[in-house]
Amino acid sequence: MSGATDTAGAAGMAGAEHAAGLTGLLARRRPRLLVAVGLLVTAVVVALLPLPPAGSAAVAAETSSAVTKSGTKGKYDDFSDLKVTVDQTEGLRSQGVRVSWEGGEPTQSISSFGFDYLQIMQCWGDEADGPSREQCVYGSGAAPLGGWTSTRSVASTGPTGDPAETQYTGGSNFVPFRPANGEDPTKKADDYTYYGPLDTNEQPANRTFANGTGEAVFAVQDGVEADYLGCGVNTAPEGSTPTPRKCWLVVVPRGNHQPDGAEITGQGTLVTSPLSATNWAQRIVFPLDFLQVDQFCPAGQAERPMIGSELVTDAVTSWQPELCTSTDSTFGFTTAAEGLAREQVQGTTAELPTLGFTVDPVPQAEGGPAVVHAPVAVSALAFAFFVEGPNGAATEMKLTPRLVAKMLTHSYRNDVALMPAPEHIEGNPLDYTADPEFMELNPDFPDVAGSPMSLVVPIGNSDTSRVVWNWLQADQEAREFLAGEPDPSGMKVNPYFQELEIDKNTALNEYPKVDPTRGIAQGFGGELPYTIMDLAPYSADLHDGALRARRGNNNRTIQYAQADGISLARLVNDPPWPGNRAVMAIVDVASADRYGLPVASLRNADGTFVQPSVSTLLSAVDTMQPSAADPAVLAPDPSRAKGEAYPLTAVAYAAASVDQDAAAREAYAEFIRYAAGPGQTPGLSAGELPNGYAPLPADLRTQASAAADDLERGAVSDDPSGTPDPDDPGDPGSSGSGGTGADSVGGTGTDTGDGAAAAAGGAAGDGTTDDPSAAASAAAGESASPSSGPQQNVADAQGGFTPGEILGIIRWVLLVVLILGGSAALSGPVMLRLAHRRSP
Repeated sequence: MSGATDTAGAAGMAGAEHAAGLTGLLARRRPRLLVAVGLLVTAVVVALLPLPPAGSAAVAAETSSAVTKSGTKGKYDDFSDLKVTVDQTEGLRSQGVRVSWEGGEPTQSISSFGFDYLQIMQCWGDEADGPSREQCVYGSGAAPLGGWTSTRSVASTGPTGDPAETQYTGGSNFVPFRPANGEDPTKKADDYTYYGPLDTNEQPANRTFANGTGEAVFAVQDGVEADYLGCGVNTAPEGSTPTPRKCWLVVVPRGNHQPDGAEITGQGTLVTSPLSATNWAQRIVFPLDFLQVDQFCPAGQAERPMIGSELVTDAVTSWQPELCTSTDSTFGFTTAAEGLAREQVQGTTAELPTLGFTVDPVPQAEGGPAVVHAPVAVSALAFAFFVEGPNGAATEMKLTPRLVAKMLTHSYRNDVALMPAPEHIEGNPLDYTADPEFMELNPDFPDVAGSPMSLVVPIGNSDTSRVVWNWLQADQEAREFLAGEPDPSGMKVNPYFQELEIDKNTALNEYPKVDPTRGIAQGFGGELPYTIMDLAPYSADLHDGALRARRGNNNRTIQYAQADGISLARLVNDPPWPGNRAVMAIVDVASADRYGLPVASLRNADGTFVQPSVSTLLSAVDTMQPSAADPAVLAPDPSRAKGEAYPLTAVAYAAASVDQDAAAREAYAEFIRYAAGPGQTPGLSAGELPNGYAPLPADLRTQASAAADDLERGAVSDDPSGTPDPDDPGDPGSSGSGGTGADSVGGTGTDTGDGAAAAAGGAAGDGTTDDPSAAASAAAGESASPSSGPQQNVADAQGGFTPGEILGIIRWVLLVVLILGGSAALSGPVMLRLAHRRSP
């Protein structure tokens, strides 16, 4: 993971600023009455200003670095009316960027992507005018298109030839890929040394709809995730100012002509690569500026290792660069299972310092060294999805615990074997889209050609996986289904999973795949057996699950095939067709936001369908009780998540043993103070709290500050909650070098992208509060205590952590100000007249 974070600012304020400027002009040049009318008219205009479409925060609104470019008139196809917009081109890391276009020709032969579509790829290149075709990630065969359209193969003659191709000629030539890391170029068209069909980010076929528009979310990769691109890697000589390598997004529009001018009609298809000379000549190139991914800490600083929960990854990688310069330590972070982090903390010595991140507390051995627990992050798990049918993509989904129980126990037939139907679950629906329970909850869900892929789950043990199972076990319907009771339509649990007694095992913290069924696939060497591990392979972690969902491929090796009209399963590595992708994955909310993925609304303990947002996460925290194992830790409890509380919320804790040398204790205390202080300011700049997290409530910040004091002192106080002493005049939120008081949290003047601090008025920037959660709540029009408000179905009202929501809040705040200003201006003359009448 990169140690940097997104520095892009918020966008969409131009309309409001223009309205305010117009109001000022009227105030200078017109009488009071005209000013008042102008204010009121402006209020109406502002009220009607369009807002960005609702959706995931990563794609909800264009940023200030959005770039729009037009196509050109080519030799045969005219793309001069085509306008393509990339919503973010600066401050990038590995993430999703929204690519949208208008003025295109509708895609023809949709089932096979015949012609009129866009091909998108990421490239490296240090030249100012853009990359060469040898520097572009493309050609892995990531879509079954016609001819050489999804390959690097080019030719100058023949049915797939391009007469303009003079560099790579012949019948089977190809454009080699030359990696940025200096390694050897590829040796053949299907050389997958650097990327292949299952891990490429290229998009070979993006549909243009009947109205000439289209949209895609492209997963750009930085130099950590793709060293062969090297985006964000420092290219400056040692001792010079770092210069992160920029990269490029290249869009190649494809029309209805072959490179030799032959027009395609009917069911015809394009047959040449976008890297072929004629096609490449009409490319549209966008520069991409990445955050530095290496060497952002000064050399020679003391290194402080940290390990643990993936739930804190995005937050920690945002804080790291800031801590490098504000402290004399370099804080390294390794994502690992919370259980391993607890073992590392328990095994800490003066020679082996460690800070661990965990959800469940670290057991404190009798007579052993004390361990402090400091809350540093509030986040959650989510069910992210990318479901794209022939007629459009899904943007909303509702899930109940029983539906999720069916997915996790492989109780749908196609989650076990594609053909024939497994006898032990015969009669069950093929997949969730054929389940009456799902269809009743999601009546407008788009049709999916074929069967959705199995739910992607991470491998290994995790505290957050246990939270998911506890959510199911807390629901009577799900619990009964797991115990073997059929649902109302007669669907029954996979008996191999029923044997595990999952309905009772509240300590289960992994996703078992115990069905041993072996299906038969038609492979290149004849019949080949496969299991559910081939149909539903584990993801490496939550972030990897988000990437697979974004690509629309769970990396399974089994697909349907047709042979002489007979449906067969075949063992292949081909990704699914564009327009025929359906993947759902368990991810962390921060990763879903990063890659622009919609997430499902989940039913909580009182039947409310809720999406993760600042308010719903904080409502869930309000319901948590101290852990029986350690009262310093709040235990996630989905059974208590009611009202607008999101059931898969968890608080991540930094845990550290006091059995460390004084320098390490002081350094880790500095980290905790920063994480629970300035690090809780919502925003997209380095050092701030990224989207996907809710700012810590004031009591948890106080607890973190007290834990940092205990750690630095080397002894744990009698009050693990950190409750301030009323006789102590000191402010626990401002102790230590990191500073956690109102001055460092309440607004820095930085445009954070979500506007939370700015929109909170007195809660940001004026020192009137030291609680960033209250500022965020104020910015979202919420009470400081979300759970105290009216209970509602927030699935319809809450769309997640979207900049569009914040822009809407700002719009209405401005509206109120304008109306009050206009009313005051109108009332002035009236009051003067009344005063005149009352004068003696």
